[in-house]
Amino acid sequence: MEKTAEGETVSYGLRPEAVEFPMMLVLSFVYPCNAKCPHCPYTNSNIRKNYKDVPYMPPEIFRKIADEAGPYNAYLRISGGGEPMLHPQGVELLAYAKSVGCRIGLITNGSKFTAENSRALLAAGVDMIEFSVDACREEDYKIVRRGLKWKTLVENARRMVALRAELGSTSKIIASGVNQKGIDIDEVEAFWVNEVGVDNFIKRKFLTWGANTSLTGDRSADPSPYLDTETTPCPFIFERLNIDSRGNVMVCGYDIAANTCMGDVAVQTIREIWHGPEFQRYRQMHLANRGSEMELCASCPDWKYRSWTHNYWRVVKNAERRRAERLGEHDDFLTQEETSVSSGEVLPSS
Repeated sequence: MEKTAEGETVSYGLRPEAVEFPMMLVLSFVYPCNAKCPHCPYTNSNIRKNYKDVPYMPPEIFRKIADEAGPYNAYLRISGGGEPMLHPQGVELLAYAKSVGCRIGLITNGSKFTAENSRALLAAGVDMIEFSVDACREEDYKIVRRGLKWKTLVENARRMVALRAELGSTSKIIASGVNQKGIDIDEVEAFWVNEVGVDNFIKRKFLTWGANTSLTGDRSADPSPYLDTETTPCPFIFERLNIDSRGNVMVCGYDIAANTCMGDVAVQTIREIWHGPEFQRYRQMHLANRGSEMELCASCPDWKYRSWTHNYWRVVKNAERRRAERLGEHDDFLTQEETSVSSGEVLPSS
């Protein structure tokens, strides 16, 4: 059993915030990318080629998702197989999602930000802008973020922090790094928090996603698990779902190749899919400690790196606290997203 930082035992099952609707929708917003990061499962697979017909999530699919998620104030986690800021209508669509009540967590390599689109995202109130950085010096960055420019990243991140202060935006700005051999992750954290001024830093496990299995043993600097898969259900199926650019819903983030089909948001509602028989089956099996009997779950090397207590919601809370401190706001900054979420400390995966 996992426990909170306060020593309380975690109760497994649908989180209270996810009883009606998933807390988070992880969207494969784009598949093209301008980087070839050696640890990326898309770099090490043919998945992008399989989405050449729909490289960008169509605006009509995105707006339908946003319209359904908005009333629940759910998070849209904007990531996928590529760089989200390459989406031709990216800024416009994120602003739309905010206008209908969604919360937005944007994960980006930071290479495509300009003063103009940075202002637009901050003005729209995008909740979390996460720079995937993985390094704190140019020579390391050239290796772990192949194809990108270190100076561009740092300049864009510093400008985002400065513009946030200028606009008084509610957006949180964080950075993240994969804990891999050859990189001092603590040094990386110190640089981005102290030198660049981000609100929080996420130390990520080196995950395989089923594509990097041969690399993990050689590259991971911290292979210690968060939970025992024989006694602990996977939290993902109780809080979030994943949607590809076609609108297909996968059972979880491990299935980035979309081998499962839980439903189609183009013809079904997300709430209907969330409460559908397939998700119910997965949850019942996991709660009965029979998750390993499910074919997808049995083959998942990353289940042990999921966590009920070390999660995105704690990252949100810590980042908001630091944002308020940096902008000199009072102690009454706590928002509903902080007081309603489960506790945790470090995000092990997206």
